[in-house]
Amino acid sequence: MINVAVAGVGGWGKNLARNYFQIPDCTLRYICDLDPAALGQLQRQLPGTQTTTRFEDLLSDQDLHAVVVATPAPTHYALCKSALEAGKDVYVEKPFVLRSLEAEELIRLAEREGRILMVGHLLLYHPIVTRIKEMIDARELGDVYYVYNQRVNLGTVRGDENALWSFAPHDISVILHLLGQEPTDVSARGQSYLQPGIEDVVFITLNFNGRSMAHIHVSWLDPHKIRKLTIVGSKKMVVFDDLESTEKLRIYDKSAHQATDYNTFAEYITLRFGDITIPHVRVDEPLRLECQHFLDCVRTRKTPVTDGRDGLRVVKVLEAAQRSLDKGGTPVPIEATKV
Repeated sequence: MINVAVAGVGGWGKNLARNYFQIPDCTLRYICDLDPAALGQLQRQLPGTQTTTRFEDLLSDQDLHAVVVATPAPTHYALCKSALEAGKDVYVEKPFVLRSLEAEELIRLAEREGRILMVGHLLLYHPIVTRIKEMIDARELGDVYYVYNQRVNLGTVRGDENALWSFAPHDISVILHLLGQEPTDVSARGQSYLQPGIEDVVFITLNFNGRSMAHIHVSWLDPHKIRKLTIVGSKKMVVFDDLESTEKLRIYDKSAHQATDYNTFAEYITLRFGDITIPHVRVDEPLRLECQHFLDCVRTRKTPVTDGRDGLRVVKVLEAAQRSLDKGGTPVPIEATKV
């Protein structure tokens, strides 16, 4: 049995705590939060779990194997560092940290201490994303021309981070994973309508070697709730709509090609309209799959799919996007990850 503690249960952390409580081959030993009321409310749903407002209690427990950090993003670096130094394996929610230098330090620390370090890029454990990645790697879509994503709704307005840092880590992690490469540069523009200095809406554009590009639209100030990813390839096109209950993935057998033999301009571009396929993909709960993957890594010592380096790549894009945002959309180059 792997003993786990969850630090931060006021938001997404309570969902993590419930999952670790329900998984048979682990024990949720602690829930930790600065708010005693939040602890008391959740403890009634998780009988037998100890509560504490002191993160130090987790570090001093020699029988605790792993710490799940789901606290506000500005605290991630310090809490992860102290947990790794105490000999605990660590899972940390997105965004990993707020600076790439901090990410690099935590990666080196985890390797020096022989600890597992995993970042909560949830969508990489989504069965639909796994299916799309298999299609891209098998060249079923041909060359990927461009990707665009919308993650918008009229929802929770945050005061400690803007829409870029709150929403975009999901989409950046998926795009980097699917394309299998890091962007060469990023530009971002946004506006702060509700709170000065905290952008409610952000538009991000990533450029990749080989002419591929990606566009991300994130906002918590929008009339629609949309979670949709579109990928346009030279052979086929794919749409992943996460809000669809059953038909989440659609494959469009459509493309456009330059003709080699033509007499008029109208014949120069050939359009092909094929079938629309809605494949059956068993969609298990991504959060449960992610939690189980962390436990498997703790048990077997294998490297997580979303390890510290994966977290670093996303943080580098977020950092560059924030600099571009501050400069009114000026493109900012991104150096290849070396750690």
